[in-house]
Amino acid sequence: MKKFLLTVGCILSLQVINAQVNVETTVDSTQLAGLVSTPKPKKGLTKIDLSNRSNDHIMMQYGVDNWAGTNDTINPSGFSRFFNFYIMLDKPFKTNPKLSVGLGIGIGSDNIFFKNTYVDITSTKASLPFKNVDSVDHFKKFKLTTIFLEAPIELRYSSDPANNGKSIKAALGVKVGTLLKAYTKGKTLLDKNDNDINSFIEKQYNKRFFNSIRLATTARIGYGIFSLFGSYQLTSFFKEGAGPSEIRPYSIGICLSGL
Repeated sequence: MKKFLLTVGCILSLQVINAQVNVETTVDSTQLAGLVSTPKPKKGLTKIDLSNRSNDHIMMQYGVDNWAGTNDTINPSGFSRFFNFYIMLDKPFKTNPKLSVGLGIGIGSDNIFFKNTYVDITSTKASLPFKNVDSVDHFKKFKLTTIFLEAPIELRYSSDPANNGKSIKAALGVKVGTLLKAYTKGKTLLDKNDNDINSFIEKQYNKRFFNSIRLATTARIGYGIFSLFGSYQLTSFFKEGAGPSEIRPYSIGICLSGL
């Protein structure tokens, strides 16, 4: 009997000791949790996934060309037009992905049309002659074409940079170019009464009258892949003494951009 009571007493004692140990462990865990706080996430800019966005790597521009600073002797007429094609890089700002810088290279071509005027770019004179041919044989269509290798730079804005195809976009920039080719083209020879003589086509090439470097400002605004485009040349179109220094080409048209 004594052995039985002794055994029961030992079992009860062990249970009491075990309960005390469990209580102390729970208290220590609670105190530790209170001392060690969960770190709060750092505040920062919301990241925008730009991995699949259209960066306007390709730009094609088409529209109307004209000259500012013309006079009665030098007066383009008809549908003068331009076509530009550029391959671009786009670098978004890390602090604001709605803004980016576009850098590129491409070709810019300008076609200025004249009526009853012959532009003699093969002349040996110091200044480029613009001859009135209203009362003599002349071409039905006559144009002056200049082609430049150009490097455009743009500061771009996109209202939704992650989805440029459905975004309001705008850009301001400049472009610098070097003259590759200049020529005139006359098509369909007429007499002084505007009667057809033949379908003769004449091309004349000469770059010496024109400024070999041009600098122009540019701007565009639109939605998605379409935008309105404009440019104004800051440098003179002609070399000093080769033509009126006040003539500055300008362009207005549309721009198709994407990829």
